[in-house]
Amino acid sequence: MACRRFLSPLSLLLLFLDLASASPSQPLIRLYSGGRKFLRDDGLYCESWRLAVETNNAGSWTQIPSRCEQFVPAYMTGDRYASDSAVVAKYSSEFAKSVEIAGDGSDAWVFDVDETLLSNLPYYEAHGFGSEIFDENTFDDWVALADAPALPASLSLYKELRQLGFTIFLLTGRSEHQRNVTEKNLLYAGYSDWERLLLRNATDQGKPAIVYKSERRSELESQGYTIHGSSGDQWSDLLGFAIAKRSFKLPNPMYYIS
Repeated sequence: MACRRFLSPLSLLLLFLDLASASPSQPLIRLYSGGRKFLRDDGLYCESWRLAVETNNAGSWTQIPSRCEQFVPAYMTGDRYASDSAVVAKYSSEFAKSVEIAGDGSDAWVFDVDETLLSNLPYYEAHGFGSEIFDENTFDDWVALADAPALPASLSLYKELRQLGFTIFLLTGRSEHQRNVTEKNLLYAGYSDWERLLLRNATDQGKPAIVYKSERRSELESQGYTIHGSSGDQWSDLLGFAIAKRSFKLPNPMYYIS
């Protein structure tokens, strides 16, 4: 067995003092000092703002920053958004494959709908990609068209989960009166064979999304389902109580729902 030699505390102290005195003007740890560039460079600022949004550090917000009105459309319509979504789907798939399916239908996965399974980019393209205050009436008009396309990565994941044997639940903030158009749109976009589509009923109106969705997940658990995975573009899709064993946050810098 090789002999290991350790420096004594006194030797370590002398070494540190020697390093410090050898280069007094150079800090041992260099911190980023690009504050001025950060303030000037909208692209750099907006990348950092988007990170704050996706990590839930930004908290509640109603509009994208004015200086990001070019950044957000470029992100949402470019390769980065598609790539980020695909990476989330990849990790979701890897986790799903690790689950031992009981085969009795009790192993569940919960999906949000808007900006998770369906993309409302055509609507937001006409409404500033989040630079305008959300208008429920115009959005409802868009929903009524049942024309939202699927997010490609989510559609692939959805089909894979079905093949693996998961029972799929769709949990959306849309209202019960939109059931028919929502089902029509989902089928049109390529989704099928979900177990149940859960929408807000009269008693759910006015509830924060995090409360409403937690209550619905709790009901599923009380019915004997084990929620292994949950996918959504909002933290309110994923947090609260009765949460999934693993939650997967899809990117969305266009709007925030509490």
